[in-house]
Amino acid sequence: MNPYTQPPHATTTVAERPLYKRKRVWAVGVAVFAFGVMGGTQSAQDEVRAAQAVAAKPAPTVTVTATATATETAEPEPAPTVTKTKRVETPGPRVTETVAPATGGSGGSGSGGGGGGSADRTDTCSIRSNAGNCYQAGQFCRNADHGAVTTTASGARIKCAASGNSWRWTYA
Repeated sequence: MNPYTQPPHATTTVAERPLYKRKRVWAVGVAVFAFGVMGGTQSAQDEVRAAQAVAAKPAPTVTVTATATATETAEPEPAPTVTKTKRVETPGPRVTETVAPATGGSGGSGSGGGGGGSADRTDTCSIRSNAGNCYQAGQFCRNADHGAVTTTASGARIKCAASGNSWRWTYA
């Protein structure tokens, strides 16, 4: 036997297959085709019915009602508070006076903060930040506070001194 030659193929002819098997194959093929055609037609009819049902339903209407009520209450605006800061040339605490305008119910005026008091007190500080808080060591100084001495909230003395290229509060 030559390895380069192929063995003869087994051929089956139509005549070898029995007639009843060929008829069944054709009958099944025709039936499957008929069901496919009917299913496609039925699917198209279902889509048409669904579209007609959607078109036949009335669309809901949306009604929006808006009601606006405006109430205005007249209140006087608060009067501004005037703060004067006096620069004391001698070493000592800075004096700050706060003057509030007189209102109808309160007959008070401003108060002096730390004027003439001792700088070693532990409950107040003579120089406060713009927010009204006592300064602490390490914080930046305002330009107006360069060289000034004050106390922290705990009573430690601090001085506004140049530190590098900025001015900071340092312990005195």
